[in-house]
Amino acid sequence: MEITANKPDRKSWIDIKENSDFPIQNIPFGVFTNNEDSTTVGVRIGDKAIDLASLQHLGYLKDIKSLEDDVFLYGTLNEFISLGSKTWRQARNRIADVFDKENTELQENKDHIEQIVYDIDDIIMQLPVYIGDYTDFYSSKEHATNVGTMFRDPENALLPNWLHIPVGYHGRASSVVLSDTDIRRPKGQTLPLGEKQPVFGQSNRIDFELEMAFITTDANEMGDTVAVDDAEDKIFGMVLFNDWSARDMQAWEYVPLGPFLAKNFASTISPWIVTLDALKPYKTVNTKQSPEPLPYLLQKGENNYDIKLQAAILPEESGIETIVTNTNFKHMYWTMAQQLAHHTVNGCNVMSGDLMGSGTISGPTPDSYGSMLELAWKGTKPVKLNDGTERKFINDNDTVILRGHCYNGTTRIGFGECRGKILPAKK
Repeated sequence: MEITANKPDRKSWIDIKENSDFPIQNIPFGVFTNNEDSTTVGVRIGDKAIDLASLQHLGYLKDIKSLEDDVFLYGTLNEFISLGSKTWRQARNRIADVFDKENTELQENKDHIEQIVYDIDDIIMQLPVYIGDYTDFYSSKEHATNVGTMFRDPENALLPNWLHIPVGYHGRASSVVLSDTDIRRPKGQTLPLGEKQPVFGQSNRIDFELEMAFITTDANEMGDTVAVDDAEDKIFGMVLFNDWSARDMQAWEYVPLGPFLAKNFASTISPWIVTLDALKPYKTVNTKQSPEPLPYLLQKGENNYDIKLQAAILPEESGIETIVTNTNFKHMYWTMAQQLAHHTVNGCNVMSGDLMGSGTISGPTPDSYGSMLELAWKGTKPVKLNDGTERKFINDNDTVILRGHCYNGTTRIGFGECRGKILPAKK
């Protein structure tokens, strides 16, 4: 089925600012509560949120037979995502047609517009999916090499398995929160430098991790697998993702089973899910993989995505933002399709709304590293901010802002922002 929503020359009758992350070619999905206290699934065009429950109720989606009558009223996107990629594409194409500048069926019906279209400032975003399971991968070669160099032998920075499998671990889904949710500095055990006994207290090395995450549909039954060539059809879309980390707690606890309390206190996602269909015009070649992956992971053609990414720190006291890194999702060594294929190759069942983090995304140069651990190189090279202060890690009352967008010279598709503020630890 053709993705007509992506037509680069399409214009909307909704006013859209130049360089908006949300042109009519985007149509990302989310969940919001409107000013009448009603929660609905919606999409965003420009600075307007579209109530899909009302759009469907008023007959504008009647030609999509696979849409259940109440699919947009569940308070999450899980039921809609479960309907599969054909229905997602039909819905997005139809929404693009309804809001096309040349289409007058809704454009000239002011009563219906009042029920369907909301100013973005008049709504409250909600977590877009119920996340039953969350997996975090470790798929940036540059990041893994940097961390291995810091903590192990630089000549053997990558562990023997890293170039053969998309390494990952299962995280805590209950503490995945929406952008603009404040995060409490966690407490736990750390091992002070030079000591042999751990101490209990607050983490003093809070870090961000600049990641993206993809959200799946019901990909497979338990015992079945998802082939790498079919994997993208099982991926609904992507969000910005900050997997907060307490580095001092992590250093003490991660052997032998990996991250635990250092990671499970919070992870933050952006509110609008940008569909994989919207991102197709920005596909690009994969990072060269050597040695060649085993057959179940082998891909041909363009399977990565050119998504420009940025992280900034905003101290509360000065209110002056500093962009600390610029990187790109295309630096990922393992693709989303390879991650999902590997995740299911043992028969693990993946469900609608499951979240898969990319792992920290670092580029090849110091200004493209995706965490403070790398940017300040384990605290030995403090990062100077625009207000004159320095950071080795994230201070109390600092807000970290992640941004991301694609641009191919014709259209821009963006993700908005993923924001989180670190509050002092509870006493």
